[in-house]
Amino acid sequence: IATPADGLTVGEVSFTVNGFKVPAYRAAPAGKTGLPVVLVIQEIFGVHEYIADTCRRFAKAGYLAIAPQLYARQGDASAYTDIAKLMAEVVSKVPDAQVMADLDGAVAWATANGGDGARVGITGFCWGGRITWLYAAHGPVKAGVAWYGRLVGQASELTPKHPVDLAPILKAPVLGLYGEKDTGIPLDTVDKMKAALSSGSPQAKASEFVVYPDAPHAFHADYRASYRKEAAEDGWKRALAWFKTHGVA
Repeated sequence: IATPADGLTVGEVSFTVNGFKVPAYRAAPAGKTGLPVVLVIQEIFGVHEYIADTCRRFAKAGYLAIAPQLYARQGDASAYTDIAKLMAEVVSKVPDAQVMADLDGAVAWATANGGDGARVGITGFCWGGRITWLYAAHGPVKAGVAWYGRLVGQASELTPKHPVDLAPILKAPVLGLYGEKDTGIPLDTVDKMKAALSSGSPQAKASEFVVYPDAPHAFHADYRASYRKEAAEDGWKRALAWFKTHGVA
C-alpha cells in the first residue's frame, strides 16, 4: 500500500532524550495545529517504508503521527537481513525504560509541533504491539491499539515487566488485535491477559481483544506474505474507531 503525501507535511525529525538525538518519521495534515497525536511503534525491523506509510495513513485521517526509531542507540535495523542476528545484536539490547523515555520525548516533540498533548494515542505492530501495552501503563495516552504484541515473557534486567504484569494498572484502554493462527502468540496467552485485565483499573477493564480467525502474525504488514487484507482493513477501521471513542480523535 502506498499512501501519497499530498496535503501532508512529512519527513524526518529528531528530538533529544538524555543527550541522544532520537530520529523519527512524522506525517501530519499540512498547516494545521491542535492535532490529535498518534505514536506509531515499529516492528522489529525499525522505522522503514511500511511504518512511514502507516504514519501517512493516520495523517490522512487527521492525526499528527510520529514513529521514533526506538533502537537507534543500539544499531541500524535496516542494515540486517538475518532476523536472528538482528534480534541478538540489536533488539535484545533495547531496555524498556529507554523506550518509555523516548516515547515521552516523542509526545513532547509532537505537543510542541502542532499536536494536542491532551489527545494522544499509541499503536504498534509486533515488537511495537508489546510496547503499546507497556506505554499504556506508563505514559500520557488516552488509548492504545496493539497489533499482535507479545503479552507474556521472562523478566530480565532490560525487560523487567511484560504486558500481563502491567495489565491491572493500565492508564489507558487498549484494543488488542491478534491472529488466531499466530504461532508466536498462543491464544492461551491472550486468555491470561484478559484475566489480568478483568481484575484491574477501569482502563484495564475497558480494554478489548479482537482475534481474527485464520490470521497469522503480522497480518497488517502489507509488504509481507503474512498480510491478510480483510483482517488488516477491519483492524484499521477498529483502530480509528477506538481512538475516536476514547477521546483521541
